[in-house]
Amino acid sequence: MPERVLLGAVIAAHGVKGEVKVKTFTANPEALTAYGPLATNGGRVLNVIALKPGKGDEAIVHFEGISDRNAAERLKGEQLSVARAALPQTAADEFYHADLVGLRVEDASGQQLGKLVAVYNFGAGDIIEVEGPKGVSELVPFNTQTILKIDVARGCIVIEPPRYEDQQ
Repeated sequence: MPERVLLGAVIAAHGVKGEVKVKTFTANPEALTAYGPLATNGGRVLNVIALKPGKGDEAIVHFEGISDRNAAERLKGEQLSVARAALPQTAADEFYHADLVGLRVEDASGQQLGKLVAVYNFGAGDIIEVEGPKGVSELVPFNTQTILKIDVARGCIVIEPPRYEDQQ
């Protein structure tokens, strides 16, 4: 399991008093404050002192010690994470997307297809990126038709690779 879990990313400064706009990767934007201080990739610890939901999966956040637009602009692009241990335990049939990264990917017959390197959502549903043994990646829909089994404890995900018909 990962040591840290990404909860959001600063996408822009907001206003002149040090607030930032954050794209959240939580079930709802308010959950950004539920697990304690956030940390950047560089190890800077940021305490949320105010949060307002924004549009969709965004939030307007004011961090302690960030008091003007210039300081807020310097946070643009920062990824915000928490320790994996700060998150609630999952049920046996549940997982966090971060728990899937690095899992071995195989087909129903047990043939290894590669490893899962990322989970994306571009608006139409989740997609996993599977990197094959030669380093070539393929995007696979994350749905019940292609994902047959997820076994985090065993470190494996079983998929039915998509079959594309020749459309000539």
